Amino acid sequence: MSAMVQSHVPRDDTLEADYLIETPLDPAKVADVMAGEQSSGTFVRVANETDALRARSRATVLRIDELEPALQPSLPNAWLARQGTRGPWRRARITLSFPIANIDANLPTLAATVAGNLYDLGEVTGMRLLSLRFPASYRARFALPPHGVTGTRRLTQVPGRPMIGTIIKPNVGLSAAETAALVRDLCEAGVDFIKDDEVSANPVHAPLAERIRAVMHEVRGYRERTGRPVMIAFNITDDLDAMRRHAELVEREGGTCVMASINWCGFSAIQSLRRSTPLVLHAHRNGFGMMSRDPALGIAFQAYQTLWRLAGVDHMHVHGLAGKFAQSDAEVIESARDCATPLAPACNDTVLPAFSSGQWAGTVQPTFDAVQSTDLLFMSGGGILAHPDGPAAGVTSVQQAWAAVQERTPLPVYAEHHPELRRALQFFGGRA
Repeated sequence: MSAMVQSHVPRDDTLEADYLIETPLDPAKVADVMAGEQSSGTFVRVANETDALRARSRATVLRIDELEPALQPSLPNAWLARQGTRGPWRRARITLSFPIANIDANLPTLAATVAGNLYDLGEVTGMRLLSLRFPASYRARFALPPHGVTGTRRLTQVPGRPMIGTIIKPNVGLSAAETAALVRDLCEAGVDFIKDDEVSANPVHAPLAERIRAVMHEVRGYRERTGRPVMIAFNITDDLDAMRRHAELVEREGGTCVMASINWCGFSAIQSLRRSTPLVLHAHRNGFGMMSRDPALGIAFQAYQTLWRLAGVDHMHVHGLAGKFAQSDAEVIESARDCATPLAPACNDTVLPAFSSGQWAGTVQPTFDAVQSTDLLFMSGGGILAHPDGPAAGVTSVQQAWAAVQERTPLPVYAEHHPELRRALQFFGGRA
């Protein structure tokens, strides 16, 4: 279910959240329960809960749009079963308004407010947070991405086209020296961005501190020889003290970027990391599918990326078109557009969408057709490293594909005079 887009801006003292709910009860009554549960109330009025307190602190229901009912409940519900409650299973979009004074500039509490106990309410058999909106004055109280698209372009010296990246493969098993040798080859191949895999952070066979030093030695040497910088996103996912320590080492070694598995680090750790490092913060969303794949449960990407952008990340993963994961192309496209949309009017806080998962030269055309922009990071793992003529040809094939689409030339026509692209279309296209 895509997010419901509202054109208006909330009042300066409120923020708004849109939900999809499913319930056998009256959606209006359920919306009122939601508003009370996540603000001043509980299932009954309690002592000291005055009318003045409720007027100041209670969330309110702004809108209810009922949809077609479901044929059966999406989720089990023991509370309803104990009461013998049956369908029809009514579905509705709900908009709630929350007083900002209840939350203040507190990101974990904001998340707990808009996406906390609502998922456990007995009244519902479906609950999904769709989108969030708040006034510019509230957005200004959180970190802005210090780099985003513009800063990443400046650091990689890539104007006018997408930044082309790859992922260290194999993702585990390589020693620090072997990783550095692969990075050297990829730099020579002309790639702009190289990232660690999300499951390779600080393994015994390639300790992160050792790997940072070895890799940056090669990156600095390449930069000194050619004048061209390459951005490396070191996976520093760990406890906060370790992440700070590793980020400091990356900075001392001349690196420009670190990566974290944001879902497992948590809002507080990422906020603290943001405050402690000037490096580009590459947000890897692994685990997001657990929160999003069921259309009646969890959180849509608009709301998800909104919360993480308040933590000050610079890049957000959106997966890729015609990729290897479960998300539809429409969801990938919408996610990329969310990253490119300011969170509040006149706010310069867009982040760089990072396309990955099964990407290669042949997915360049649908990507450009869909987003009509080159403000993106296009990452190919196997699409570069498994090219039949080697990684250098893999990088060149992706560069050629982007040149072709920017010139409005069909890939097969462009490939007639560009052997790296031609070989990629033959090799990977035959596997599609």
